Amino acid sequence: MKTSKLAAIDIGSNAVRLLINTIYDDGNKTTFNKTSLVRVPIRLGQDAFLNGNISKANEKRLLKAMKAFKLLMDVYQVEYYSAFATSAMRELTGNQEIVKKIKKQSDIELQIIDGKKEGQIIFATELKEYVHDENNYLYIDVGGGSTELTLLAYGKVVVTKSFPVGTVRWLNGKVGADFLKNEIRPWVKKQCNNINNIELIGSGGNINHIFKQSGKKKGEPLSYAYLNKQKKILSALDFDDRLTLYNMKPDRADVIIPALEIYTNVMRYAKAKKIHVPKIGLADGMIQYQYHHQRKK
Repeated sequence: MKTSKLAAIDIGSNAVRLLINTIYDDGNKTTFNKTSLVRVPIRLGQDAFLNGNISKANEKRLLKAMKAFKLLMDVYQVEYYSAFATSAMRELTGNQEIVKKIKKQSDIELQIIDGKKEGQIIFATELKEYVHDENNYLYIDVGGGSTELTLLAYGKVVVTKSFPVGTVRWLNGKVGADFLKNEIRPWVKKQCNNINNIELIGSGGNINHIFKQSGKKKGEPLSYAYLNKQKKILSALDFDDRLTLYNMKPDRADVIIPALEIYTNVMRYAKAKKIHVPKIGLADGMIQYQYHHQRKK
């Protein structure tokens, strides 16, 4: 059996993540084992969406995190890694200078990618296990800075679009319910107008948290009614109650409300009654993407 170790660094708007996988390949089946996951709540979107510049405090934290991630990858004897930054980093002034500093201080090569590339990478995961050729799906990934929507029909991508609405951007008053109504609703209705029984596939830390709390088994979808009920319950609680009653991290307890606003409204626009939550993300896709890329070499 061939064993290899790969890592992915995902610099998002709400948090920075390092995912390390051990991959087992016996020639017939490939298994991706989640060996380590480190998540650091550096809210780059707070800087990017408010003033476009990274604060000195967050820059120091980011550089320290990258140095720590490099040491962890060395300790785990990672063979290959990829490091991508998304919405917040794209909007930071002088982002290429930050990329250079990360390279100089941690020897990590960072790429800043767009929403389209982000979606392609996520589709490299086990997402295909949830997609049946005879069904129609609207895939939605809600991040801190953007929301990616992709229509899938007959097992193929029909259309995809990235919208500049995310949880951190929402919290900072840069977007809100009007954006959903005026920008996302027309697009969803146009794409889903003649499609019956469409279902959603959702990814992102907030929908993963809701799924985990639901007690549902892997593969079982959440209903629109359940998701809408959770939105109402959590919205009625204050920040501290969300921390204690629902065991949320501080950087989850505030963003989960705008996330649920986006998920439930998109479901309503698409007239979808179910949302599947495969618990995948950019980092998972990055590892599988680079694993298959390395095999082709």
